[in-house]
Amino acid sequence: MMLALEMITVDSDDPGPLARWWAEQTGGEVLEENDGWFHVVSVPGWQARLTFQKVGDPTPGKNRIHLDLSTPDLDAEVARLLAAGASEHERHEMGGFRWVTLADPGGNRFCVSGPPPDQES
Repeated sequence: MMLALEMITVDSDDPGPLARWWAEQTGGEVLEENDGWFHVVSVPGWQARLTFQKVGDPTPGKNRIHLDLSTPDLDAEVARLLAAGASEHERHEMGGFRWVTLADPGGNRFCVSGPPPDQES
């Protein structure tokens, strides 16, 4: 028996704006809105879909599962995400590997990594 990843689901008290934000940031599109309680986002090149579900009490504090995304130009992509409404939490570098921890407008943290500055495109 095998498992297949179908969806990555984020709890939110207002999932619509969050689904639209993530669709815009990933070049995806909102496929379903299901009366405002469950939004499905399709992202080009991803097998799994991002989904956002309405819950009365989203988990407070740091989310236990988060997205790790990559880009060929870390600084430019982080600047773009910040301008789009993300907030920066921390910057890291370890052995030439760089990443930035951000939060989406709903406060959900995610990481964006990129090559060392001398290897960015």
